[in-house]
Amino acid sequence: MYRSARRMRHDRLYLALAASLSVFAAQAQDADDHQAKTLDQVVVTGVRASGRTALESPAPIDVLTQQDLRAAGAVNGELGQALATLLPSFNFPRQSNSGGSDHVRAAQLRGLSPDQVLVLVNGKRFHTSALVNTDTKIGRGTTPVDFNAIPISAIKRVEVLRDGAGAQYGSDAIAGVVNIILNDATEGGEVVANYGANHTHFSPTDRNITDGQSSSASARFGTHLAGSGFFDGGLEASHHNATNRAGFDTVPDFIADPTPANLALQGKRNYIAGDPQSESYNGWFNAELPLSASANLYGFGTYTQRHTIGDNYFRYPDSSANVPSIYPNGYLPQSVGHNRDAQVAGGVRGNWGDWSYDGSLNWGSNAFDYDLRDSLNASLGPASPTSFHIADYRFDQTSANLDTTHELALGGRTATLALGGEFRHESFQTRPGDPASYAVGLLVDAPAGAQAGGGLQPQDAAHLTRQVKALYAELSSDVTEHLFLDAATRYEHYSDFGGNWSGKLSGRWEFTPGFALRGAASTNFRAPSLSQIGFESTTSGYGADGKLVTGRILSVNNPLARGLGATSLKPEKSRNFSLGVTGQIGSAFDFSLDVYQIHIDNRVTLSETIDSAGLEDYILQHFGVPGVQSVAFFTNAVDTRTRGAELVGNYHVPLAGGQLLLTAAYSHNNTDILRVRATPEQLAATGAGNVLFGDEERNTLTDAAPRQRGSFTAKWDNSRWSLLSRVTRQGATVRVFDFGDGYEPVQRYAARWQLDAEAEYHATRQLSLALGGYNITNQYPTRSNSDINYGGNFPYDVISPIGTNGAYWYGRVRYTF
Repeated sequence: MYRSARRMRHDRLYLALAASLSVFAAQAQDADDHQAKTLDQVVVTGVRASGRTALESPAPIDVLTQQDLRAAGAVNGELGQALATLLPSFNFPRQSNSGGSDHVRAAQLRGLSPDQVLVLVNGKRFHTSALVNTDTKIGRGTTPVDFNAIPISAIKRVEVLRDGAGAQYGSDAIAGVVNIILNDATEGGEVVANYGANHTHFSPTDRNITDGQSSSASARFGTHLAGSGFFDGGLEASHHNATNRAGFDTVPDFIADPTPANLALQGKRNYIAGDPQSESYNGWFNAELPLSASANLYGFGTYTQRHTIGDNYFRYPDSSANVPSIYPNGYLPQSVGHNRDAQVAGGVRGNWGDWSYDGSLNWGSNAFDYDLRDSLNASLGPASPTSFHIADYRFDQTSANLDTTHELALGGRTATLALGGEFRHESFQTRPGDPASYAVGLLVDAPAGAQAGGGLQPQDAAHLTRQVKALYAELSSDVTEHLFLDAATRYEHYSDFGGNWSGKLSGRWEFTPGFALRGAASTNFRAPSLSQIGFESTTSGYGADGKLVTGRILSVNNPLARGLGATSLKPEKSRNFSLGVTGQIGSAFDFSLDVYQIHIDNRVTLSETIDSAGLEDYILQHFGVPGVQSVAFFTNAVDTRTRGAELVGNYHVPLAGGQLLLTAAYSHNNTDILRVRATPEQLAATGAGNVLFGDEERNTLTDAAPRQRGSFTAKWDNSRWSLLSRVTRQGATVRVFDFGDGYEPVQRYAARWQLDAEAEYHATRQLSLALGGYNITNQYPTRSNSDINYGGNFPYDVISPIGTNGAYWYGRVRYTF
């Protein structure tokens, strides 16, 4: 009933959207804009000197047009997956049964943490998500940016700066910057409808499966306003069915007791492993209006509302986690996420004498409501509810910026001086779940709290705020006809930990026509997020002796954490170096090759679960708090060094009455652990070993993400056809599990080759039809071995970028006007 009601509402929205689109279509006129993908394109990211192209930048920049993003064949139109398909240095794993990652997926750039990349929209800082990922592999302990909150239909292009840029943009820009530029058309628009599904032969069960059906519709409309003004805006709705790649359950003894009721489930698919079900609604606008001959008023905004349903581990009929009178055949809890994301920004830009200025206000917010269904609190017995509200999360960010530039004469050459400042207010808040989600009932032998995620308790509720003030200066100039230099510095002061200086020096030397060397050296930083400083959670239950026991994730400001050796979090600081060569041979071929090193001190991680034998007695003796058997907290655990190389090349030439574009891209990175913080004396006194940074987290930072990825794309266009084929080599990954008592199985997932293809037919100047496939040869990762496939239920691991869904096929109809 629940699914039917949501589906009916979903269908009604599509009908209403289609009806509104037909009104716009009556005004149809051709406004299609096809941009070639090339390094020789003007960019606005990475340097404030105007008029520079990606090829002329002193640091590597990728430029992706909306046409590139659209042809990426991303499942359900996800921006994150489109970027991962097109950029080998960008990783966007489809994690399953991973708590918050079923609802907000984390992305990586250059193999670094998801919170070490800064995201901008129209050059303005975009906020992070509010949900804290504590049960995931990639991105554990982070609150990453939700890339899928911005629809592809809203985007004109994406500029990805693959270099540290803290001196230019502030905190978080250690791995690089992703700048999303919204559409700004002064006329016309488009209507796009997509439908796709996974169709695959799934070897572990020897079945042909069709699932993951995805449908979306979007509309965009641009119009001219007074003078040079414009308004561009649109709507998008999408729906994605869940996928399931679970295997047959062997019900081994280590998972469930060998009772008749449990063994009756042998050979069945009791678990679900795959994409969550999702339903999303988006709206956006981008506008500008002249105020005078020298000043323009502008504004833009995005809004996303997304409902997602993730799957958790199955609970067997005969287990302490079940109440047979409620679920006689066992049950599979589902997490339900309600995600609301918004950004609104506006300001005035123009010229004042010889100065250009941009003054703006920017507000962003993410609110996440976390629920569970098809679950229970076993300690409450038959009286337990089956649905729970787990927690509320909210993050707000408000910033005021003033950016100015001035052209000045310097040594007979023209230089660009940029000066500016920023004030930012950040707020993070959590609220507890309903009492039944964390209640400790009367059944001593049953686990307490909602199964698959006990709710936040009142003692866990957090509300933190801080203010950030920043000033920056940047000077850039073509020092000679062939040498460009850029120097930038920035000071930021955080109300909760103090100040930080960042600096950057970069340059480009064209040593012969068409060929140049470029390089950069910078210091960058990332302030610990408010969630890493203040987040807490508690799980409660009964021990073997019938006494109440708890496990807690503690804020570093909590007296318990301090007493166990936790200290105030320091900012992560990096030293970035890069050196590259670029070349352009005529108008047909261009390339760039860059090598880099990123040394990061004081990386923030969530510690291992600390459950040493003497912990409970130590806490009782020193703090008078009984029953605390395990704790974890955030810490500046390690220093790392990442080295890598990236290659991009484009060759475009007329062929058979059309234009052929060949693109090759390759990324290699390797992260080494240089230093691990020693276990504090207080923890050592409880009998704890090296628990701040264990083998699983070491694996996450070093080789859980692919070290190598490469792709080769061929695209041919003429007036009627656009044909695309892409071959991608998804690099190998390694997974390490620490099951305790020295049992740490390791498996390497081999590299895989992936083939994508798309054919688009332009029936008229306005109407085009496309058919395509993603992973059309139906490749899967290496099968997980018996040590980690959880009794056959999870035959594939989630960390391989090839994914676990097999082939995905799609069709698209696009009408421009």
